[in-house]
Amino acid sequence: MKFMHLSDLHLGKRVNEFSMIEDQQYILNQIAEIADREKPDGVLIAGDVYDKSVPPIEAVQLFDDFLVRLAEQNLPVFIISGNHDSAERVAFGNRLMTRSGIYLSPVYDGLVKPVTLEDGYGKIDVYLLPFLKPAHVRRFFPEEEIDSYTEAMRVAIDYLDLDLSRRNILVTHQFVTGAVRSDSEEISVGGADNVDASVFEAFDYVALGHLHRAQSVTRETIRYCGTPLKYSFSEADHEKSVTLVELGEKGQVSVETLPLVPIRDMHEIKGTYEEVTLKRFYEETDYQESYMHITLTDEEDIPDALGKLRAIYPNIMKLDYDNERTRTNGKLDGTDRAEQKSPIELFAELYEKQNNQPMSQVQQDFLEGIVEDIWEEER
Repeated sequence: MKFMHLSDLHLGKRVNEFSMIEDQQYILNQIAEIADREKPDGVLIAGDVYDKSVPPIEAVQLFDDFLVRLAEQNLPVFIISGNHDSAERVAFGNRLMTRSGIYLSPVYDGLVKPVTLEDGYGKIDVYLLPFLKPAHVRRFFPEEEIDSYTEAMRVAIDYLDLDLSRRNILVTHQFVTGAVRSDSEEISVGGADNVDASVFEAFDYVALGHLHRAQSVTRETIRYCGTPLKYSFSEADHEKSVTLVELGEKGQVSVETLPLVPIRDMHEIKGTYEEVTLKRFYEETDYQESYMHITLTDEEDIPDALGKLRAIYPNIMKLDYDNERTRTNGKLDGTDRAEQKSPIELFAELYEKQNNQPMSQVQQDFLEGIVEDIWEEER
């Protein structure tokens, strides 16, 4: 039996104030086409369906359209809530949706019953375990000692009543120790939200959500599929994909990935203003269509640099400078008495402290002219 593993759609997300709805619609259409071509027996969506607990209307409509397309293919879909979702909102209508083969994780209440499927090798139990904090589990098992995320997950799994003779799939949304994070993910101080992978030993496949880089942790079958889109520039070098997992007889599991191609990619480039605006720099790239982070290395700021660069790179998201001024944080020295210096000397010192270089002769002449004009008016 073959499953498509997705997670962290983050529908409704804005990246550097850019709405990603069009990009998300494009990539969900691509995923639906892959599902139609590959004919999986089910789709696992491991949390963070939405980017916010109260998602915008267009995000809800987009997910509704996606589920309808999957239902039209007679695909069972298994969905849990992540840390970005409202567990109550994701669970809404779950009993009605089940009739259409859409299985939504209910709000955790200590009792998690599997959805059972069957193929030529026997039965497969799919367990839906939404994002959990220790307090969520402690509430229902007060007699258990639960002081960490690992202990919370271990207790939750201990009470699943697993049949180890069957093939078991867990869909969950946690940070497993040893996995690699990205900048766009929420990070707990000190790694307090870590879950040790040993708690998943009983499962044939663990469909994880939460981390944005596709990766397996400790073994191939404990896997993050990653986001379908890049959501920060720390993900610029990621290769986005969907994960296909196929379960044969008990103990036989194969995993493969299929690439996803976005409508707009995400790139980081660096150079002087003159370099990055040369036609030969960008003409044979997809930079003009992509989301861009540009770092200028000019020592002096370019007036209206963002507006000028946007004429070439219309989807520029972020502009930074990397020069002497930004690399060194100058601090004003208050040992010299300000009243003993002229305004021009004071301004020249301020300029040098902020820019880590003195004013040019042209700048000094311009400043002196302004100061003389001001003094003339005061006279």
